[in-house]
Amino acid sequence: MRISPLVFRVLYRIRKVYWRIARPTTYGVKALIIRSVDADRVLLVRHSYGDQSLWSLPGGGYKPAQETPEQAARRECIEELGVELEPSALVLEEHLTTSEGKQGHLKIVRLHAISDELAPNGEISEARWTAVDLSDLPGNPAVSKWVHSALKAHAQGQYRSGT
Repeated sequence: MRISPLVFRVLYRIRKVYWRIARPTTYGVKALIIRSVDADRVLLVRHSYGDQSLWSLPGGGYKPAQETPEQAARRECIEELGVELEPSALVLEEHLTTSEGKQGHLKIVRLHAISDELAPNGEISEARWTAVDLSDLPGNPAVSKWVHSALKAHAQGQYRSGT
């Protein structure tokens, strides 16, 4: 069943209000997906909710008691994009965020795609393989700070083994 982008936008707004009131601790992952046939290309997405002009990394929330960040990143990418991924994964970076009234634990995970084929769900308005220097994004694109951070860590080889 495909969920409409409108539903994602409504749920996004409800979640933001909840975070301001409850101030929860959250756990999230973002995935830097490397293209299988060209390691100089990565997958970026635009979500159908929030800032829809922003290019970002796919990902979502997880519960540490139920899955590792690597497992969560794979699950989210398969759910959101239908992308086939290699079994290996590495945590590139870990961040503590305090935006939107919550305390967030964010891990950025590097994954490798087996195939270039994508089947985005309603959460994703656009998905694109792009050069790691972002030079082939059209116009003057807005790009998430997490994209820049992940690309820098990947280029410098500064990552830790996954757990």
